[in-house]
Amino acid sequence: MKLAARVSQVTPSITLAIAAKAKAMQVSGIDVCSFSTGEPDFETPAHITAAAKKALDEGKTKYGATAGEQRLKIAIANKLKIDNSLDYSAGNVIVTNGGKHSLYNLAQALIEAGDEVIIPAPYWLSYPEIVKLASGTPVIVQTEASTGYKITPEQLRQAITPKTKLFIFNSPSNPTGVIYTPAEIAALAKVIVEKDILVVSDEIYEKIIYDGIPQISIGSVNQEIFNRTIISNGFAKGYSMTGWRIGYLAGSTELIKAVTTIQGHSTSNVCTFAQYGAIAALEDSQDCVEQMRQAFAERRKVMLERLNAIPGLSCPKPDGAFYMFPDISKTGLTSLEFSDALLESQQIAVIPGIAFGADNNIRLSYATDMATIEKGMDRLDKFVRQTMS
Repeated sequence: MKLAARVSQVTPSITLAIAAKAKAMQVSGIDVCSFSTGEPDFETPAHITAAAKKALDEGKTKYGATAGEQRLKIAIANKLKIDNSLDYSAGNVIVTNGGKHSLYNLAQALIEAGDEVIIPAPYWLSYPEIVKLASGTPVIVQTEASTGYKITPEQLRQAITPKTKLFIFNSPSNPTGVIYTPAEIAALAKVIVEKDILVVSDEIYEKIIYDGIPQISIGSVNQEIFNRTIISNGFAKGYSMTGWRIGYLAGSTELIKAVTTIQGHSTSNVCTFAQYGAIAALEDSQDCVEQMRQAFAERRKVMLERLNAIPGLSCPKPDGAFYMFPDISKTGLTSLEFSDALLESQQIAVIPGIAFGADNNIRLSYATDMATIEKGMDRLDKFVRQTMS
């Protein structure tokens, strides 16, 4: 069988592969400490599942509108106005099969062969692949620990060419957890407006922020940047709804109409009754979100202290999300060598930084229970000391 050439240009997801390997080991009876998956370990809040069950009982099991249930789109538009100071209406929103699908649809609607898309590294590993699947060219801009793994306005300006179509912006970031300050966001917005390119702001981790750090959406800086901004978001991380596969995209009516056409010939509407769970997530109490955030904050504190107590490792304090991104370069191992050896010898699953464009690092998720964190850090400490002895 001759497969399409595009398949050979795309790298399979390392995170999914490692998570699957760790799960298989666990099924076989091996005690694995898995820090590989970017998934909250909490159950979906009860009022959200109850709303979906109610929708099932009410017969909301038929085809729905391709762009999403109108009530959900209105709730999303209201949320964007209240939480993010973004003036969207329901017509500016499409509900997608997860946040990843919103980005995939966007790329299919916007990117053509020859178009360049700027992606700061470290990056979420699907960004370059989504661009390549749309026949675009990912332009990777390396950032450094010394600048907090943040792209600077100067770096952005230098990366822009006449072929640049889009800049992918992610704050809070996966894998680093960094959050750009309002001043930093305004400075990036100025470059985007000057160079007249588009920006998609991936805000999937916006609910998971620590220490009272302010978080603004880049589209809220001024009207000029708003006109060039597309918002990608979803319910997976903040509401522990990873398996529900509900995301959304917000942008100009022209763009949303194009994305709706593409979705209409691929997946059509998102699962109808599941959308009513998302409505409950937005319209009802947000106490559950805060409770999960506080639990993540406690785990962050413990894992950060334990990581930085291990000789040879150094880890910056993440501002948001639920990941640590320590530097392992002093061990003398590549991130893939480190991760493979760690899983085989100590049964700890982490993601090699090379998957995110940063081979000196590994990513650990602390979206797991405290006992697993403590046990895993004991094993990691032992592994690093043995490796460096």
